[in-house]
Amino acid sequence: MKISFFEEYPTKNNLNKLNLIKFPIKLYISAHSLKEFNKIKNKIKSRYVKQLIYWPILKRKEGYYISAFSKSESLNRIFDEVSGKKVIVMLDVEFPYTKKSLFFSQFFNSFKNKKIINRFIKKHKKVLCCENFLAGSLFKFLGLSFKIENKKKIKMFYSSMLHFSRKTKDNILTKLAKKKYILALGTIATGETGNEFILTPEELDKDLDILKKNKIKEVIIFRLGGLNKNYIRILKNIYRSAPGRI
Repeated sequence: MKISFFEEYPTKNNLNKLNLIKFPIKLYISAHSLKEFNKIKNKIKSRYVKQLIYWPILKRKEGYYISAFSKSESLNRIFDEVSGKKVIVMLDVEFPYTKKSLFFSQFFNSFKNKKIINRFIKKHKKVLCCENFLAGSLFKFLGLSFKIENKKKIKMFYSSMLHFSRKTKDNILTKLAKKKYILALGTIATGETGNEFILTPEELDKDLDILKKNKIKEVIIFRLGGLNKNYIRILKNIYRSAPGRI
């Protein structure tokens, strides 16, 4: 099992958590531009970071996340700068929570924006899409989910945010794993909304155990900045029992 991390805020303190890691990982780094991503990339010296993935984010007034309700010019700006380059790009496809008014102001542009995003996915090739684990037909219609092969689709299953029984969580994770998605787990630190419930090491262990039993290829933890020795202990045990090449 490949173990990966999201880092939404690649500050010095958050990136210093890499010093806790002694097994190979992939790291998904958010940045407002490819230039900013490359600048951060050049600062990362850990030999355990085997791959870095560019996670483009927009300005908050533009919607922050990628969706049909983002501003067209901001989508084109992000996509144009990686055109023809071999960088791997992860699109975090979510509702524009940072500026909800975009849902209304960009509604009639949403059809055009869906075409812009779909065109980029088809053309760039080295693209992954991250979306809510519930995303289905309605999400696709709204431009909050896009067609891409399952092995390139990341499903966010942040069990700390879900008020389900343990049995229900296990059943959902099992179904997602069988569809060969990449699973994102968490949260072990807060994100942009700032009110995320934190997943305990014990609950993370239970989530990972389900995925290990289903032989999932990759799991991503949200996010690096929340790492501590308790989480590392769990992750080291998982890596030893189900190592995955990166």
